[in-house]
Amino acid sequence: MLLRILAAVLRPVLLSPPLARAGYLYATLVGVVWGAVLSTGRIRRIEGLFVFTGVPTWAFSRGGSCIGGVYLTDENAGARVLEHEQLHRQQWKKYGLTFPLVYFLAGTDPLKNRFEVEAGLEAGGYR
Repeated sequence: MLLRILAAVLRPVLLSPPLARAGYLYATLVGVVWGAVLSTGRIRRIEGLFVFTGVPTWAFSRGGSCIGGVYLTDENAGARVLEHEQLHRQQWKKYGLTFPLVYFLAGTDPLKNRFEVEAGLEAGGYR
């Protein structure tokens, strides 16, 4: 009960556009630094999404990871995957720094994780 009340009070604050935007920009900065340090491949910017390839596989999960407006991967950067990652970028913009928490709470099974389903399971390589 207390958790629901706390969530109801905090949700409008944490998801307010200025705070979510600041969280998104901070996450993007962290992603750019992480990618710049680790990437040995091509770095591109596609429709606002920074794409770092040649990143060691220990530095991200599954086929790649989106951090703010940055996609980190070894070589998984085809057009369909980038469409999927663009949708994760939009999720980061909406949720800001709460996105890692709500993503985690949605579960580790991508077929049941609402954020992966929303971004497109097939485009993300899950089907």
